[in-house]
Amino acid sequence: MDKVLLKDLKKQDKYTKFFQKWAEQEFETHPNERMLIDNLETLSQSIGLREGLVIACFDYRNLNLAFFTGEVEKITGYPESIFRKKGMEASFAMLHPEDREEMFKFQKIVFENFHQLSLKERHTFEFSYITRWVHRTTQEIKWVMAKVRPYLIDEAGNFAMDLHIIFQMQTPPKLKSYDWTYSYIQDDGTRVLVTKDSPSNKEIKLTKKEKEIIKLILDGNSSKMIADQLNISANTVATHRKNILRKLGAKNMGEMVKIVASYDF
Repeated sequence: MDKVLLKDLKKQDKYTKFFQKWAEQEFETHPNERMLIDNLETLSQSIGLREGLVIACFDYRNLNLAFFTGEVEKITGYPESIFRKKGMEASFAMLHPEDREEMFKFQKIVFENFHQLSLKERHTFEFSYITRWVHRTTQEIKWVMAKVRPYLIDEAGNFAMDLHIIFQMQTPPKLKSYDWTYSYIQDDGTRVLVTKDSPSNKEIKLTKKEKEIIKLILDGNSSKMIADQLNISANTVATHRKNILRKLGAKNMGEMVKIVASYDF
């Protein structure tokens, strides 16, 4: 059965085409590459991987898996041998069909934005996503959450290998499909957070006072502290907050902070 599946995946070879730009980077050798992989092996053995946890590294130079460990076969129904022989194709094949297109769009966003950053900023870059895996034999849908960061950035600043920490979610989220965020720290120390729902394609018209209040919120000030600093009433601050939420399309303060953190106000 493994040989039949492997033959099918090789015949498809339809997912890696979305990552050709990654593979076309002009990579340079990394002197500590072997040590980095060995460190992952040591780490996975020392922490004692719990149920539903997977650690994996995608290698964008050859579009394969450089490393993975955990209960991959139990969670996905795909044999470990398949991941070793055809890792990237197998990883995408098990995604829920409705999530694949969103995942490919997100990977393009990651690639384009990562390469606009300075080398220092690239080393702070990280992203996360929530998606659905479909068990190969039972067709059971399992939600997973992944935290990802570059694990190997070569001397030219190319994103050569990532590190995935993947958790199986015991309770399905309220989400209906693939969701994502990415963040990094700018050279000036400002953290930028971008979410799938960030209003990147629409103009946000904020007043001068609203922009002042946003900056104070991001600095951790409470409504009372903002009122004192701007010499206005707490009720006026509350009104400004409501207007800001409405203009940003945010449901609450948490969403507002996520959105405004990704913009230069």
